[in-house]
Amino acid sequence: MSRLTAYTSYADAQAHFAPAKLWELFDGDRERLNIAHECIDRHVADERTAVIVVHADGTDEVLSYRRIAEDSARFAHWLASQGVAPGDRVAIMLEPSRAFYMAVFGAMKMGAIAVPLFTLFGPDGAMLRLDDCQPRLLVTNPEKAALLAASMAVPTIVANDALMAELTTCPATFEPQTRADDLAIFQYTSGTTRELPEAVRHSHRAVVTVMVAALYGTGLRPGDRFFCPSSPAWGHGLWHGTLAPLAMGLTIGAYAGKFDPHRLVKALEDHRLTNLSAAATHYRMIRTSGAAAGHRFFLTKASFTGEPIDSETASFAEAAFGVPLCSMYGTTEIGVILVSYPGAADFAVKRGSLGKPVPGGRVEVHDADGKPCPAGVTGEMKVRRRDRWIATKDLGRVDEDGYFFHGGRADDVIISAGWTMSAVEIEDAILKHPDVREAGAIGVPDALRGQIVKAFVVADRAGDEAFAREIQELVRSRLSQHEYPRQIAFVAELPKTPAGKINRKTLRTRQTTHVG
Repeated sequence: MSRLTAYTSYADAQAHFAPAKLWELFDGDRERLNIAHECIDRHVADERTAVIVVHADGTDEVLSYRRIAEDSARFAHWLASQGVAPGDRVAIMLEPSRAFYMAVFGAMKMGAIAVPLFTLFGPDGAMLRLDDCQPRLLVTNPEKAALLAASMAVPTIVANDALMAELTTCPATFEPQTRADDLAIFQYTSGTTRELPEAVRHSHRAVVTVMVAALYGTGLRPGDRFFCPSSPAWGHGLWHGTLAPLAMGLTIGAYAGKFDPHRLVKALEDHRLTNLSAAATHYRMIRTSGAAAGHRFFLTKASFTGEPIDSETASFAEAAFGVPLCSMYGTTEIGVILVSYPGAADFAVKRGSLGKPVPGGRVEVHDADGKPCPAGVTGEMKVRRRDRWIATKDLGRVDEDGYFFHGGRADDVIISAGWTMSAVEIEDAILKHPDVREAGAIGVPDALRGQIVKAFVVADRAGDEAFAREIQELVRSRLSQHEYPRQIAFVAELPKTPAGKINRKTLRTRQTTHVG
């Protein structure tokens, strides 16, 4: 019987998919499994390239499966020599690089839990998550180590030449001993609140589960040359952009540094990449920059995630790359549940839709009473898991043909340029300014980023451009470089709920009314 990777059509996906068949794609089983082995070690015999790191400065870093296997084995031995034990957390705050893959796979190889952290986090954003996961150590670069030094209580290891030299004394092989249900990764959503940051805890068997999204969301198949420019600190960049394609033994591309659409399209051409999965904003930036002009592309599949894409950008991408742009929808907590089946010739990609459920999946739109909405009626999208309905916290509708459409957020999370941000976290950072009394943050429409953050500020001094810049720089320095209010309105008071909380729904309504 053929493996699931042998089928490419929508009809075959519905006819042949079964959860048990996912296990046929791996060496391990329901008892013993290790992500590092499945993604790296079992592919070393072919001497193929695993990762091409596309650096913003114009250089490429080419890493073979063998190189990552040996590096991660040495790092696993080194961690053990430092007293790190299976189940301990190892935080990793690095851009895609030889050191990043060494640390992530080395930690999981020896049974520790890898905790990837976004490199643009400032002290507050980093410490919030470090305090929550309590790692045995943090692996980062010299610049970030210096920035965090004043507030760090966690032993910090700088990934530099001295560390790499020290690791050469360690053995280049390591035999994993993990069980499938052992924890492997703590994945923080980018929108966790300051009150209770919540890590999604993934076991080693999660690499099996994510293959549903790989097969039907990004359309991965043997022979693909795959590129995902999203940061591996987030779910898309880590699970869909790194672990799933490496588990298939593919050559993948990763992006390091400040995003430049010209650099991306050059990499697509230079490395003859055939499958691209990116945030909607990446495609918008390629369109608005004119970067695609004059380049030859080899793409056979293209997908996007993070937010709905505008029709103008979708039309541009299809014209520039010669393939339909396919949506992939899900969250870090529930995984991917709606896809557009890239590469399936018998699946009609409907412009503006989120696609249809993954094979074997059940998704519905429910009203306030928990009953299914008729076609065309907006409600909350829910997925059926373990005999109960789980809310996605997103609004949506389904049409007569079974295609789902996004209807906006059902909570106060803001999605900007594919990044999910918490209004509460941004408000808390704004309140660190000594002249600010109250702050409310919402997402407002933006042609390029989908949404941007707008803050409403009550202050003890007159609001002007200089004051607004102070607030923006404060938030950027405390949270992330992308996580700040691009618009600031100084107001006399903020609307409140009966319980005294800021009423962001009223702020959004006022904003919409004002714009209209």
